[in-house]
Amino acid sequence: MAPIPTPPAEPQDSPDGYVGLAATDAERRARERGWSTVRSLPPGAIITMEYRVGRLNFEVKDGSVARAWKG
Repeated sequence: MAPIPTPPAEPQDSPDGYVGLAATDAERRARERGWSTVRSLPPGAIITMEYRVGRLNFEVKDGSVARAWKG
């Protein structure tokens, strides 16, 4: 039987630290800190809500991160 895969570790980084940053700066910082996927979304965007390890989501309003969350 094949071994059960181990999910990759998630960066120990608080999403709250990205709120207020310019979207481009926040995306660059997130990738530098090890987030494998960074998703920038407009306010009210319809998205799937499945949890993805290593993904950081940004709600971007007027070029700045208004909200950030994992998954």
